This record gives sequence, structure tokens and C-alpha cells, in this order.
Amino acid sequence: MSSNELTSLLTTILIAMVFILFFLIMIFVFIKLKNDKKKNIQSQGENRTTNTATQGYDKQSIFNFMEFDKIEDNMIIQKNGTRYLMVVECQGVNYDLMSGIEKTSVEEGFLQFLNTLRHPIQIYTQTRTVNLEKSISTYKSRIDQIESDLRAKEANYQAKVKSGRYTKEQLDKEFYELTKQRNLYEYGRDVIYNTERMSTNKNVLNKRYYIVIPYYPEDLGNTNFDKEEIKNMAFSELYTRAQSVIRTLSACGINGKILGSNLLAELLYVAYNRDEEEIYGLDKALAAGYDELYSTAPDVLDKKMKELDKQIEQKAMDMANDAIIQARSDKQKRVEEKEKSMDNLISQMAKLIIQENKSFVGEDIAESALDKIDGTEKQENIEEIEEVAPPKKRGRKKVTLENTEEGGKVNDVKEKKKTTRRTTKTA
Repeated sequence: MSSNELTSLLTTILIAMVFILFFLIMIFVFIKLKNDKKKNIQSQGENRTTNTATQGYDKQSIFNFMEFDKIEDNMIIQKNGTRYLMVVECQGVNYDLMSGIEKTSVEEGFLQFLNTLRHPIQIYTQTRTVNLEKSISTYKSRIDQIESDLRAKEANYQAKVKSGRYTKEQLDKEFYELTKQRNLYEYGRDVIYNTERMSTNKNVLNKRYYIVIPYYPEDLGNTNFDKEEIKNMAFSELYTRAQSVIRTLSACGINGKILGSNLLAELLYVAYNRDEEEIYGLDKALAAGYDELYSTAPDVLDKKMKELDKQIEQKAMDMANDAIIQARSDKQKRVEEKEKSMDNLISQMAKLIIQENKSFVGEDIAESALDKIDGTEKQENIEEIEEVAPPKKRGRKKVTLENTEEGGKVNDVKEKKKTTRRTTKTA
């Protein structure tokens, strides 16, 4: 090898080494810059986290985290009004239980649905745990109403049976209606019992199917419209698309409906709260103030005032019930006393009636009637005394009476009767 060739070879090797060294230096600089940029990003993230923790969350930070801005006019508005969504809920069909002809018709209808699409759609499936608490409470209130109707019909039937003014056909008809009501009540109780037992042992799942239809205002081309006009045009276009989807899906035997604002809020709530939605539904979340940034407890004095009002109302009810019971007992005592003295009052009133009508019935008849009333009273008094403590010397009294009648002391007895009668009249 000549010296010139050796020189050229060394020069080539040197140039190659210079290029390799330059390439390595460039790689080193690139890696260095990349690491510095990564460190800057991390430091900025830490500063942002510190500032966020110091300042707290607000509505805008929450909206930035979510993928939607708000729900308005049955639409989900995203990205500051640059995208609008309308959701159609579809009722599923049991494809496996269909016959061959029915499956073919469903497939043809779905093919027609796909061919008529002129805009993008998204099919969304959501699995929910069915909370039967609200349904069971509603059903229990209905069963309570059925039970009250049953008790009223039972009382009405017993009253008709005791009155004896109804025919056998009428009673049989009433008993038939009563039996129907009783069977309905027992069936309702069985349904509640089985439903509660089923819901406690395992979770009841339900699948719901949705078609999400988007709309982009930038498709209009002209952007000289204000936000209200864009929103109205978006609603009109989305409503037309949703109705077209519902109409074409009906060929498959699938029924659909456009979700309103409340149902859209429930859909998003379930999507973002998978764990809590089994315990707290949307209605409970709104009632608890989940849509607010913070909540405050009620004033202690207000709570104490409410408790005092409850105690006053409860004690007033107790006092009123005691007073009513006492009044009823006093009235019942007066009724019992009057029942005990009813015979005496009847006799006194009968005597007054005879005295007032003495001129019409005659003096002798009136005196005889009064003597009979007095004799009846004495006989009743003797029977009462015998019931309490029977007299030991009943024979002596009988002899005394006979001797009195034989001895001619009838006038004295009459005088005593007259005296007794006049005293009673004066009283």
C-alpha cells in the first residue's frame, strides 16, 4: 500500500469518526433538552397542584374535568357550545327467542337503519342495579289502601248481616266482593314479601341501550350566528335526526324515545357515579345538595325551636286525649247511675201522670192505680233486699200482715199509703 492510499484511508476514517462524534453530541444534547423539559413540566404540575389545593375547587374546574358543560333543552352541550348531543333510549328485543322469519325481518330492518344513516352515531349500553326500595314503598302504600278498603267492606258486610233487612242474594253478592278484596290484599302481601326477599339476596341488574347523536355547529360553514341561534339550529337538526332514527328502528320492532333533560342528568349521574348510584339515586343526591359546592348545617336554635314545637304538639295531643277519655268516663258514670234509678224514675213519672189525669179517669180508679204502683215498688224493694240478704223471720211478717187484715186495720194501712203517696208527690 502506497503512502497516498494510506493517507486517504486515514482521512476517511478520521472524517467518519468526526461525523460519529458529532452525531453522539447531537443525541446527548437532545436527551438533555428533553429531560430539562420534563423537569419543567413536573415542576409546573406540582405548582399547579399546590395552587389548586390552596385555592380549592370551583365550578369551572369541575366543568373542565367533566366532558360536558351543561344540559339544556334535552341536549348535552360540550366544549363551550362547539358540540351538541341528543340521546335516544331504545327498548331491546329478545332476538334469541324469535323465530327464523322474525329474525330475518329484524336483520332487514337493522340493515335499512344503517343504510339511512347520514351522520355519525354512537351506541352506548349502560348496566344499572335496580333499586327496588322506592317501588316497594309505593307498593306498600297501595297495599295499605287496599287493607283499609277491606276492613270497611268487612264492617259493612257484618252490619248488613246483623240488620236482617237484606235478601240472601244481596248478601251473597256482598260476600263475593268481600272475598275478591281479601284475595287482592293477600296477593299484594305475597308480592311484597317475595320482592323484598329477592332484592336482599342478590342484585337485580338492568341493561339500557342508548344511541348518541352528535351535531357540530361548524358544519354550518357560516359562523355569523350568536349562541342562541346556534343552539336553536342544533336542537332542530338533532330533533330531526333523532326522529329519523326512531322511525327507522321501528322497522326492527325497537321502540325509542328522546331523553329529556332530567333523564339526561340521571344518565350522566349513573355514568360518573357507579358505586354511589345503588345507594343514592339522582333524586336523593339533588335533595342532599350534591349540585352545590358546599352545604351548611341548619342553625342550632332553629333545630331546638322545631323540637320544642314537636314536644308542645305531642303534649297537647296527650292532654286532649286524656280530657276526652275523662269526659267520656264521667258521662258513662251518669248513664250508669240513671240506668240504676230508671225503675224509680218510671214509677215517679207514672204517678205524676195519674195525678194529672185524675179528673179524667176518676178518683177511685186513680187511687187504685196509685196503690198498685206502690205495691209494685214495695215488691221490687223486697226482692232486692232478699237478693242482698234474705230475711230470717219471713213467717212473722206474713202473720202480722194477715192479722192486720183480719183485725180491721185496713184503714190505717190506707192512711199510711196515702201519706207515702202524698210525700212522694210533694217530693
